Amino acid sequence: MADVRITQVRSAASHKADQGRTLRALGLTRIRASVVHEDRPEILGMIRKVSHLVEVEPADAELHRRAEHPKTRVEGDRKRRGQ
Repeated sequence: MADVRITQVRSAASHKADQGRTLRALGLTRIRASVVHEDRPEILGMIRKVSHLVEVEPADAELHRRAEHPKTRVEGDRKRRGQ
């Protein structure tokens, strides 16, 4: 089975309590947090329940996106900021 990356994009605060519990069960704790799960029927049902709060994409898409856009910060940036 393929993997899916689930990213929380909206808060569950103003929605039903069971939707917040579904986000927690998926492993999402805050906005812009991401988790990777297999696309099993149980997970897909949970995604369907909170589809208005999350974005879903294939997990391998993240690897391709990182390969196209490498990190631009160089080692010297840390020294200038005093870290």
